[in-house]
Amino acid sequence: MPELDAKKREKLPDSAFAFPKERKMPLNDASHVRNAAARFNQVEDVSASEKKTAKWRIERAAKKKGVKLSKEPD
Repeated sequence: MPELDAKKREKLPDSAFAFPKERKMPLNDASHVRNAAARFNQVEDVSASEKKTAKWRIERAAKKKGVKLSKEPD
């Protein structure tokens, strides 16, 4: 996975995250999109509606970045 140090992460807009309010799971490149999809079920301290929106954001980012997800994030 490409390096995303703290400085680069801070510069990302909130819209570049699956969970923008918490700034969890960056979706800035294909590798991070795959990682977000794989680790989606491990996220804690978010509401059901936030998870639903994050799932949609991951799927949209996957399509945009050309990432084929083997299954939907769940």
